[in-house]
Amino acid sequence: MAIAIAVLDCDLLLHGRGHKTLDRFDLDSVSDDFLLTHFSFPRDFILYLVELLRESLGRRTQRSRAISPEVQVLAALGFYTSGSFQTSMGDIIGISQASMSRCVSNVTKALVEKAPQFITFDREASGREQSFQEFQKVAGIPGVLGVLDCVQVAIKAPNSEDSSYVNKKGFHSVACQLVCDARGLLLSAETHWPGGLQDTEVLERSALFEQLQSNEEGWLLGDGRYPLRKWLMTPVEAPVSPAEFRYNIAHTATHEIVDRTFRAIQTRFRCLDGTKGYLQYSPERSSSILLACCVLHNVSLQSGLDAWTLERTEPLEEHRNLNQRPEDGEAEELRKQLILKHFG
Repeated sequence: MAIAIAVLDCDLLLHGRGHKTLDRFDLDSVSDDFLLTHFSFPRDFILYLVELLRESLGRRTQRSRAISPEVQVLAALGFYTSGSFQTSMGDIIGISQASMSRCVSNVTKALVEKAPQFITFDREASGREQSFQEFQKVAGIPGVLGVLDCVQVAIKAPNSEDSSYVNKKGFHSVACQLVCDARGLLLSAETHWPGGLQDTEVLERSALFEQLQSNEEGWLLGDGRYPLRKWLMTPVEAPVSPAEFRYNIAHTATHEIVDRTFRAIQTRFRCLDGTKGYLQYSPERSSSILLACCVLHNVSLQSGLDAWTLERTEPLEEHRNLNQRPEDGEAEELRKQLILKHFG
């Protein structure tokens, strides 16, 4: 004999009657400590983020019994900051794995849409001058627009036999090219590169490379893996004079800002911390999650939070001067004059 069932509540089936599901969760019902402990951000910031993404999350919701933007944001923040698999975080906050996956996907896409708004170079003269002043206060190098680095985030091996994501250390990763200012604010974040590419290859294929070809004032700082260019100052490979040694010391102290910034991002967003495991997604989705975390970093910094509050203490891998390409003669003369004038 068949039994007719009119309506089934999927959360009731998954969790049982009386289970407190997050789609009926009230932010006002929990303490500030609870939010900081489980989602790593204060209440005011979470509320701001909900309003920032509300329209995008509303567009992405297809179900008649929609999960609210508040719940979607909390679920995604829980995943980004916990370093746990979605099943673990879903158990903690009380929604199914399927709902958790949809929330993370929706919020990630909404944040990626906001990337051009929150991660951008300031091309105005006033902003450029402010950048020069802030960087010069660090260690005395003038004309610095930003500091450049390329970092690796571990991912699961793609289903295909594509070896382009195997980096020089032998694990699968996506490469992320970052530029930040003296405060740790990201000015550029390109997260979609296969981990097997060399840093110089990533730079030369990047949108940033095209953007800086027309730059006429100031430069980025990059380590010895990069070629010296008029817009990219690198350390002196074999310093001889006291001035060259002083310049290299100042370069290292200034360039360290981008390493500190990424350490802080990995610490706050533990899903990116390779010591906790790798992202269990395709390269494309992993790249989107990485970019979403970069956007969140900038949004939080622009909202008044400290960029380096959660910075890990251990440094990233040190890189020796590995660039074997012939130097740009005009750029070499420019660096020579910089060293003589400011470090001689």
